[in-house]
Amino acid sequence: MDFAIWGPICRDDLPGLCDRVCALLSANGSGDVRCDVAGVDADAVTIDALARLQLAARRQGCRIHLRNASSDLLELVAFMGLRDVLPG
Repeated sequence: MDFAIWGPICRDDLPGLCDRVCALLSANGSGDVRCDVAGVDADAVTIDALARLQLAARRQGCRIHLRNASSDLLELVAFMGLRDVLPG
């Protein structure tokens, strides 16, 4: 399954984003999903959103893999020690 998120992402967006992704995952069952992140900024709020989405996905028996991530975003994921949590 594939889905995309785009930004900029604000802290106020996080609950709604998580709710929408959880609904999508619940409707489509478990397994790996690809999240297209080409349209997001490489910042702390984006990393927070992606980590929350990964946690929500794991609760649904899924795992999110980042797709089309910029080098800046992947570097920030690695810098924050989340490379294993948010695989590219």
